[in-house]
Amino acid sequence: MKKKKYYLLVASCLLLLFTGCISKKTAKDENQPVTKNSATSETTQKSTIPTLFIHGYSGGSGSFGRMIKRMEASDQTKKELILTVSPEGEVQAKGNLSGKKNNPSIQVLFKDNKNNEWNQAEWIKNCLTYIQEHYSVTEVNLVGHSMGGASSLRYLTTYGDNENLPKVKKFIGIAAPFNNFVELSNGETLEDVINNGPTIQSERYADYVNGIERVPKDLNVMIIAGDVKDGSLSDEAVPVADALSVVSLLNKHGNNVKEQVFYGKSAQHSQLHENTEVDQLVADFLWKQ
Repeated sequence: MKKKKYYLLVASCLLLLFTGCISKKTAKDENQPVTKNSATSETTQKSTIPTLFIHGYSGGSGSFGRMIKRMEASDQTKKELILTVSPEGEVQAKGNLSGKKNNPSIQVLFKDNKNNEWNQAEWIKNCLTYIQEHYSVTEVNLVGHSMGGASSLRYLTTYGDNENLPKVKKFIGIAAPFNNFVELSNGETLEDVINNGPTIQSERYADYVNGIERVPKDLNVMIIAGDVKDGSLSDEAVPVADALSVVSLLNKHGNNVKEQVFYGKSAQHSQLHENTEVDQLVADFLWKQ
Protein backbone atom coordinates (compact mmCIF):
# COMPACT_ATOMS: atom_id res chain seq x y z
CA MET A 1 0.00 0.00 0.00
CA LYS A 2 2.84 2.34 0.87
CA LYS A 3 4.55 1.47 -2.39
CA LYS A 4 1.39 2.26 -4.31
CA LYS A 5 1.10 5.70 -2.65
CA TYR A 6 4.78 6.30 -3.40
CA TYR A 7 4.37 5.50 -7.10
CA LEU A 8 1.28 7.73 -7.32
CA LEU A 9 3.22 10.60 -5.76
CA VAL A 10 6.12 10.18 -8.19
CA ALA A 11 3.74 9.99 -11.16
CA SER A 12 1.98 13.18 -10.05
CA CYS A 13 5.29 15.03 -9.76
CA LEU A 14 6.38 13.88 -13.19
CA LEU A 15 3.05 14.98 -14.67
CA LEU A 16 3.35 18.43 -13.09
CA LEU A 17 6.93 18.77 -14.33
CA PHE A 18 5.96 17.74 -17.88
CA THR A 19 3.00 20.15 -17.90
CA GLY A 20 5.27 22.95 -16.72
CA CYS A 21 7.73 22.25 -19.56
CA ILE A 22 4.92 22.33 -22.12
CA SER A 23 3.68 25.66 -20.73
CA LYS A 24 7.15 27.17 -20.87
CA LYS A 25 7.67 25.98 -24.45
CA THR A 26 4.32 27.42 -25.49
CA ALA A 27 5.10 30.77 -23.87
CA LYS A 28 8.50 30.79 -25.55
CA ASP A 29 6.96 30.04 -28.94
CA GLU A 30 4.43 32.84 -28.48
CA ASN A 31 7.25 35.28 -27.86
CA GLN A 32 9.20 34.36 -31.01
CA PRO A 33 9.99 37.26 -33.38
CA VAL A 34 7.50 37.87 -36.17
CA THR A 35 8.37 36.55 -39.60
CA LYS A 36 10.37 38.59 -42.05
CA ASN A 37 7.30 39.26 -44.18
CA SER A 38 5.32 40.38 -41.14
CA ALA A 39 8.14 42.63 -40.02
CA THR A 40 8.35 44.12 -43.49
CA SER A 41 4.63 44.79 -43.50
CA GLU A 42 4.86 46.57 -40.16
CA THR A 43 7.82 48.77 -41.06
CA THR A 44 6.95 49.63 -44.66
CA GLN A 45 5.24 52.99 -44.99
CA LYS A 46 2.20 52.62 -47.22
CA SER A 47 0.87 55.40 -49.43
CA THR A 48 -1.07 55.90 -52.65
CA ILE A 49 1.96 57.33 -54.49
CA PRO A 50 2.63 55.10 -57.52
CA THR A 51 6.12 54.03 -58.57
CA LEU A 52 6.86 53.67 -62.28
CA PHE A 53 9.42 50.98 -63.21
CA ILE A 54 11.10 51.66 -66.58
CA HIS A 55 13.14 48.98 -68.34
CA GLY A 56 16.39 49.42 -70.22
CA TYR A 57 17.49 49.11 -73.83
CA SER A 58 15.83 46.05 -75.46
CA GLY A 59 14.10 45.32 -72.15
CA GLY A 60 10.61 43.97 -71.64
CA SER A 61 8.15 42.62 -69.12
CA GLY A 62 10.78 40.47 -67.41
CA SER A 63 13.16 43.37 -66.80
CA PHE A 64 11.34 44.58 -63.70
CA GLY A 65 8.50 42.07 -63.58
CA ARG A 66 10.26 39.62 -61.29
CA MET A 67 11.55 42.34 -58.96
CA ILE A 68 8.05 43.74 -58.51
CA LYS A 69 6.70 40.23 -57.94
CA ARG A 70 9.28 39.56 -55.23
CA MET A 71 8.46 42.84 -53.50
CA GLU A 72 4.76 42.03 -53.75
CA ALA A 73 5.42 38.71 -52.02
CA SER A 74 6.91 40.59 -49.05
CA ASP A 75 3.91 42.96 -48.97
CA GLN A 76 5.92 46.05 -49.83
CA THR A 77 4.05 46.99 -53.01
CA LYS A 78 1.09 46.01 -55.16
CA LYS A 79 1.41 45.89 -58.93
CA GLU A 80 -1.74 47.56 -60.19
CA LEU A 81 -1.04 48.85 -63.67
CA ILE A 82 0.95 48.11 -66.83
CA LEU A 83 1.41 50.96 -69.28
CA THR A 84 2.54 49.97 -72.77
CA VAL A 85 3.70 52.78 -75.05
CA SER A 86 3.56 52.50 -78.83
CA PRO A 87 6.32 53.86 -81.11
CA GLU A 88 3.99 56.80 -81.73
CA GLY A 89 3.79 57.52 -77.99
CA GLU A 90 0.26 56.24 -77.42
CA VAL A 91 -0.34 54.73 -73.99
CA GLN A 92 -2.33 51.54 -73.50
CA ALA A 93 -3.23 50.49 -69.96
CA LYS A 94 -3.85 47.12 -68.37
CA GLY A 95 -5.21 47.22 -64.82
CA ASN A 96 -6.29 50.13 -62.64
CA LEU A 97 -4.94 52.26 -59.84
CA SER A 98 -7.17 51.49 -56.88
CA GLY A 99 -6.34 54.55 -54.80
CA LYS A 100 -5.47 52.27 -51.88
CA LYS A 101 -2.46 52.84 -49.64
CA ASN A 102 -0.54 49.84 -50.92
CA ASN A 103 2.49 51.49 -52.57
CA PRO A 104 1.14 50.79 -56.07
CA SER A 105 3.63 49.82 -58.76
CA ILE A 106 3.27 50.62 -62.44
CA GLN A 107 5.34 48.73 -65.00
CA VAL A 108 6.15 50.80 -68.10
CA LEU A 109 6.85 48.92 -71.34
CA PHE A 110 8.08 50.46 -74.58
CA LYS A 111 7.04 48.53 -77.71
CA ASP A 112 10.01 50.09 -79.49
CA ASN A 113 12.43 49.11 -76.76
CA LYS A 114 15.54 50.26 -78.64
CA ASN A 115 14.51 53.84 -79.27
CA ASN A 116 16.50 56.88 -78.13
CA GLU A 117 16.28 58.55 -74.75
CA TRP A 118 14.68 61.72 -76.15
CA ASN A 119 11.65 59.78 -77.35
CA GLN A 120 11.60 57.69 -74.19
CA ALA A 121 11.55 60.88 -72.09
CA GLU A 122 8.48 61.95 -74.09
CA TRP A 123 6.91 58.54 -73.50
CA ILE A 124 7.51 58.80 -69.76
CA LYS A 125 5.80 62.19 -69.91
CA ASN A 126 2.87 60.58 -71.73
CA CYS A 127 2.60 57.92 -69.02
CA LEU A 128 2.53 60.55 -66.29
CA THR A 129 -0.07 62.53 -68.21
CA TYR A 130 -2.18 59.39 -68.56
CA ILE A 131 -2.25 58.55 -64.85
CA GLN A 132 -2.84 62.19 -63.98
CA GLU A 133 -5.83 62.44 -66.31
CA HIS A 134 -7.33 59.05 -65.41
CA TYR A 135 -6.52 58.86 -61.69
CA SER A 136 -5.70 62.45 -60.62
CA VAL A 137 -2.19 61.39 -59.60
CA THR A 138 -0.10 64.33 -58.37
CA GLU A 139 3.07 62.59 -57.12
CA VAL A 140 5.11 59.64 -58.39
CA ASN A 141 8.42 57.81 -58.00
CA LEU A 142 10.59 56.69 -60.92
CA VAL A 143 12.85 53.63 -61.05
CA GLY A 144 14.88 53.08 -64.20
CA HIS A 145 17.32 50.33 -65.17
CA SER A 146 20.10 51.09 -67.64
CA MET A 147 18.65 53.15 -70.53
CA GLY A 148 15.47 53.51 -68.47
CA GLY A 149 17.48 55.38 -65.85
CA ALA A 150 19.13 57.64 -68.44
CA SER A 151 15.75 58.37 -70.04
CA SER A 152 14.21 59.09 -66.63
CA LEU A 153 16.89 61.67 -65.88
CA ARG A 154 16.38 63.05 -69.38
CA TYR A 155 12.71 63.45 -68.48
CA LEU A 156 13.60 65.19 -65.20
CA THR A 157 16.04 67.61 -66.85
CA THR A 158 13.46 68.38 -69.55
CA TYR A 159 10.10 68.36 -67.75
CA GLY A 160 10.95 68.16 -64.05
CA ASP A 161 9.73 71.70 -63.36
CA ASN A 162 6.46 71.36 -65.29
CA GLU A 163 3.77 72.08 -62.71
CA ASN A 164 1.10 70.58 -64.97
CA LEU A 165 2.61 67.12 -64.55
CA PRO A 166 2.81 64.87 -61.46
CA LYS A 167 5.81 65.74 -59.30
CA VAL A 168 8.56 63.14 -59.05
CA LYS A 169 9.34 62.57 -55.37
CA LYS A 170 12.02 59.87 -55.62
CA PHE A 171 14.23 58.62 -58.43
CA ILE A 172 16.36 55.47 -58.56
CA GLY A 173 18.82 54.89 -61.39
CA ILE A 174 20.14 51.32 -61.61
CA ALA A 175 23.24 50.76 -63.78
CA ALA A 176 22.33 53.72 -65.96
CA PRO A 177 24.86 55.05 -68.52
CA PHE A 178 24.46 58.68 -67.48
CA ASN A 179 27.80 59.62 -69.08
CA ASN A 180 27.26 57.45 -72.18
CA PHE A 181 29.67 54.64 -71.19
CA VAL A 182 32.67 56.87 -70.40
CA GLU A 183 35.21 55.09 -68.16
CA LEU A 184 37.66 56.55 -65.66
CA SER A 185 40.34 58.79 -67.17
CA ASN A 186 44.03 58.26 -66.39
CA GLY A 187 44.64 59.13 -62.77
CA GLU A 188 40.94 59.65 -62.07
CA THR A 189 39.34 57.73 -59.18
CA LEU A 190 35.75 56.84 -58.36
CA GLU A 191 36.01 59.21 -55.41
CA ASP A 192 36.95 62.01 -57.83
CA VAL A 193 33.89 61.24 -59.96
CA ILE A 194 31.55 61.10 -56.95
CA ASN A 195 32.88 64.35 -55.47
CA ASN A 196 33.60 66.40 -58.59
CA GLY A 197 31.90 64.75 -61.55
CA PRO A 198 33.64 63.06 -64.49
CA THR A 199 36.71 64.58 -66.14
CA ILE A 200 35.44 63.62 -69.60
CA GLN A 201 31.82 64.64 -70.12
CA SER A 202 29.73 63.15 -72.90
CA GLU A 203 27.10 65.10 -74.81
CA ARG A 204 24.46 63.27 -72.77
CA TYR A 205 26.05 64.38 -69.51
CA ALA A 206 26.38 67.95 -70.80
CA ASP A 207 22.65 67.95 -71.54
CA TYR A 208 21.97 66.92 -67.95
CA VAL A 209 24.15 69.80 -66.77
CA ASN A 210 22.23 72.23 -68.95
CA GLY A 211 18.88 70.97 -67.69
CA ILE A 212 19.71 70.45 -64.02
CA GLU A 213 17.75 73.53 -62.92
CA ARG A 214 14.55 71.82 -64.06
CA VAL A 215 15.09 69.01 -61.54
CA PRO A 216 13.21 69.61 -58.26
CA LYS A 217 15.70 70.33 -55.48
CA ASP A 218 13.68 68.25 -53.03
CA LEU A 219 13.91 65.16 -55.24
CA ASN A 220 15.49 62.25 -53.35
CA VAL A 221 17.84 60.16 -55.48
CA MET A 222 19.43 56.71 -55.24
CA ILE A 223 22.13 55.75 -57.75
CA ILE A 224 23.07 52.06 -58.00
CA ALA A 225 26.07 50.61 -59.86
CA GLY A 226 27.50 47.13 -60.35
CA ASP A 227 31.07 45.82 -60.38
CA VAL A 228 31.53 42.16 -61.34
CA LYS A 229 35.09 42.30 -59.95
CA ASP A 230 36.80 41.14 -63.13
CA GLY A 231 39.12 44.16 -63.25
CA SER A 232 36.93 46.15 -65.64
CA LEU A 233 35.34 48.34 -62.95
CA SER A 234 31.99 47.71 -64.60
CA ASP A 235 28.92 45.47 -64.57
CA GLU A 236 30.08 44.09 -67.97
CA ALA A 237 28.04 46.78 -69.74
CA VAL A 238 28.11 50.08 -67.82
CA PRO A 239 31.28 51.34 -66.07
CA VAL A 240 30.87 52.10 -62.37
CA ALA A 241 32.23 55.60 -63.02
CA ASP A 242 29.53 56.11 -65.66
CA ALA A 243 26.67 54.97 -63.41
CA LEU A 244 27.91 57.23 -60.60
CA SER A 245 28.76 60.20 -62.83
CA VAL A 246 25.68 62.28 -61.90
CA VAL A 247 26.05 61.95 -58.11
CA SER A 248 28.10 65.15 -57.84
CA LEU A 249 25.86 67.05 -60.27
CA LEU A 250 22.73 66.26 -58.27
CA ASN A 251 24.42 66.82 -54.91
CA LYS A 252 25.62 70.27 -55.94
CA HIS A 253 22.14 71.06 -57.22
CA GLY A 254 20.86 70.48 -53.68
CA ASN A 255 19.34 67.01 -54.02
CA ASN A 256 19.66 64.36 -51.35
CA VAL A 257 21.65 61.66 -53.16
CA LYS A 258 22.72 58.21 -52.03
CA GLU A 259 24.91 55.86 -54.03
CA GLN A 260 25.56 52.15 -53.69
CA VAL A 261 27.88 49.79 -55.58
CA PHE A 262 27.16 46.04 -55.64
CA TYR A 263 29.92 43.53 -56.28
CA GLY A 264 30.32 40.05 -57.75
CA LYS A 265 28.40 37.91 -60.23
CA SER A 266 25.03 39.13 -58.95
CA ALA A 267 26.12 42.70 -59.81
CA GLN A 268 26.22 41.92 -63.53
CA HIS A 269 24.23 44.43 -65.57
CA SER A 270 21.08 42.36 -66.16
CA GLN A 271 21.37 40.57 -62.83
CA LEU A 272 21.06 43.75 -60.80
CA HIS A 273 17.27 43.75 -61.17
CA GLU A 274 17.28 40.07 -60.12
CA ASN A 275 19.47 40.67 -57.06
CA THR A 276 17.44 40.41 -53.82
CA GLU A 277 19.82 42.81 -52.07
CA VAL A 278 19.02 45.38 -54.73
CA ASP A 279 15.32 44.60 -54.18
CA GLN A 280 15.63 45.47 -50.52
CA LEU A 281 17.65 48.64 -51.14
CA VAL A 282 15.07 49.84 -53.67
CA ALA A 283 12.16 49.01 -51.35
CA ASP A 284 13.80 50.65 -48.34
CA PHE A 285 14.54 53.83 -50.28
CA LEU A 286 11.08 54.09 -51.77
CA TRP A 287 8.92 53.04 -48.84
CA LYS A 288 10.83 53.23 -45.57
CA GLN A 289 11.99 56.83 -45.56
